[in-house]
Amino acid sequence: MKRMLLLTSLLALGLGAAAQTSPVLSAAMPTANMDTPPVTSNGPVTLDVKNLPPASADPTEAKIATQVRHQMLTLLHYGVFDDIEYSVQGRTVTLSGAVISLHSQTRQDAERAVKRIEGVDKVVNNIRVLPPNMLDDQARERVLGALSRTGGLSRYFYPASPDIRIIVDNLHLTLKGYVNNEGDKNMANVAANQVRDLFQVTNNLQVVK
Repeated sequence: MKRMLLLTSLLALGLGAAAQTSPVLSAAMPTANMDTPPVTSNGPVTLDVKNLPPASADPTEAKIATQVRHQMLTLLHYGVFDDIEYSVQGRTVTLSGAVISLHSQTRQDAERAVKRIEGVDKVVNNIRVLPPNMLDDQARERVLGALSRTGGLSRYFYPASPDIRIIVDNLHLTLKGYVNNEGDKNMANVAANQVRDLFQVTNNLQVVK
């Protein structure tokens, strides 16, 4: 009986000591700051718009982000009908956007390229492969033709890395990318809305100076 009481007392003392010291230990343990916003491309990766990390960004994240951008621009099949974006938080890179079914391999190529970057521990691949759809294919070509013939918008469609990306999913059009002024953004919107058979047009073009 005395032995049992002794063991119970020692256990209680041990638990009490742990309760007193655990907050101190927890405070001393370094934790990842998940409140820090990630470094993102803030839109499709294109050659003309640099998507540079902000000066306040963590140096490691900024370095990884710069390398991710470079790797996306070297993808063999990444064109006007595709949209690839990224975010970097800590050593995790998240890829997002969409590619047409003809470029489905680009999804895997992008992930493999990022995994090879020094300092990257994890890649989350949220790039969607748009399902094959003949009507969508025809709509993409009509939108590209309409925009290229409008004003000076043709300058945004250089083959190497178009600044405007035309994303069509089930006849829903989203314009993504970058233009130099509000006038060009508005012209693109008017031209896209005149293309037949589209259910919806969303203009997410960003004005960059």
